[in-house]
Amino acid sequence: MKHLSIREIAFCSLFIALITVGTFVRIPVGTDVYTLQFFFTLLAGLVLGARLGAISVATYVIMGLLGLPVFASGGGPGYVLQPTFGYLLGFILQAWLCGYLSRRSAAPRLFSLLAVNIAGMAVVYILGISWFYAVSNYVLGTTITAWAVIFYCGILQILPDFLLCIAAAAVAHRFYLSGLWFEQHSEAANFAAKGV
Repeated sequence: MKHLSIREIAFCSLFIALITVGTFVRIPVGTDVYTLQFFFTLLAGLVLGARLGAISVATYVIMGLLGLPVFASGGGPGYVLQPTFGYLLGFILQAWLCGYLSRRSAAPRLFSLLAVNIAGMAVVYILGISWFYAVSNYVLGTTITAWAVIFYCGILQILPDFLLCIAAAAVAHRFYLSGLWFEQHSEAANFAAKGV
């Protein structure tokens, strides 16, 4: 992997900070509470591209596993045994996928970015729900059916997460139109060419 430029490091750091802050922004909706963590991991992939987006999210996850209290319930290596840790792994893959797919078009449109985000959301759900089920049943000994996990961790979350997908697509599209958009294969060159 090539070395990161100062600009790339700065933007990765910015998104690491945004993901961390987003984890603790709590939005009550009925009896549930949602955060902006998912929004910023989506945005990291869309704006930074596959490589830098995944680096940003992976660095955030590593920071938490090293003991920094950046996760919703603290941090430390024991967090891998949390039922929700699969979502964090999903965020890394989701950032890469969103960055990759969003660069498949020379001029991404709002609806194409939304479709990319939905694909990223599906990845997070698959990894998150699978991890939740496996850890709950086989590590923690908490018996829970697959249907219950799908219902509570998937179906009930779809609408709020879909709204975050729309918001992230809209913000990322504004970034693109403003020239604040890293290209897939030459992020630094892209910024230099646009005079950013």
